Amino acid sequence: MEVQAKEAKHQKKPDWIRVKLPTGKKYTELRGLVEKYKLNTICTSGSCPNMGECWAEGTATFMILGNICTRSCGFCGVQTGRPGSVDWTEPEKVANSIKIMKIKHAVVTSVDRDDIKDMGSIIWAETVNAIRRISPNTTLETLIPDFQGNKRNIDRIIAVAPEVISHNVETVRRLTRKVRVQAKYDTSLEVLKYLKHQGINRTKSGIMLGLGEEEQEVLETLRDLRKASVDVVTIGQYLQPSKKHLPVQSFITPETFKKYETFALDAGFRHVESGPLVRSSYKAHKHIA
Repeated sequence: MEVQAKEAKHQKKPDWIRVKLPTGKKYTELRGLVEKYKLNTICTSGSCPNMGECWAEGTATFMILGNICTRSCGFCGVQTGRPGSVDWTEPEKVANSIKIMKIKHAVVTSVDRDDIKDMGSIIWAETVNAIRRISPNTTLETLIPDFQGNKRNIDRIIAVAPEVISHNVETVRRLTRKVRVQAKYDTSLEVLKYLKHQGINRTKSGIMLGLGEEEQEVLETLRDLRKASVDVVTIGQYLQPSKKHLPVQSFITPETFKKYETFALDAGFRHVESGPLVRSSYKAHKHIA
């Protein structure tokens, strides 16, 4: 069962979408560090609903390569436009932030940088190396762009060997052009296949629901990800960042998310996170096991 957004247009979100404010000693401590040192985390800038829970477990997500993306995906709240020049001191800044916050498991992601030749892959590799040097006990997940399928750029990420390499397919094949605009469904699958073919032990992807997809399309996407040998999948509810973004077509019930979780586990995924408030980095520390 789904709650159709058009029927609930002027109503509040379903009860299962409501989020408790983050609390706890660890959250308060980390929030203070973020504000004191002006640290840039997606957790805070993206108002993630799971921030308190993740921080309490020693996990945080950092975005590199600026805050302006060269792509204009219909679901994403990151600003689109012409990015500034690359900050070559950024790897050290991120690594020091992780050390200051005493992060046990860090997720690193980025905007798309189609404007530069290496698409940001050099900064990506240098960031991982800096974290390894400055905070050697921190495990890492790199949530990478598709790099337009360019293997030379992908190889730079593979070479620095993060514990998990993740790339999100985001939505079903039929909706990809509408939702991701400049991205291609098959390119994402090829990137994920290539990562596994090159020996990455743990690969991961994620999809959002509520954009107008049909149940069989969700199941087809999960099958496609398993054919690409993806190990971990996250399934969450799409929420509209602003009125300029794609509207929510439906709110998926917790029961339906559970159904998809069961299907995905039966399909052979090692780990599945499926629920209304699940985001790409939710319980990310568990995905390395």
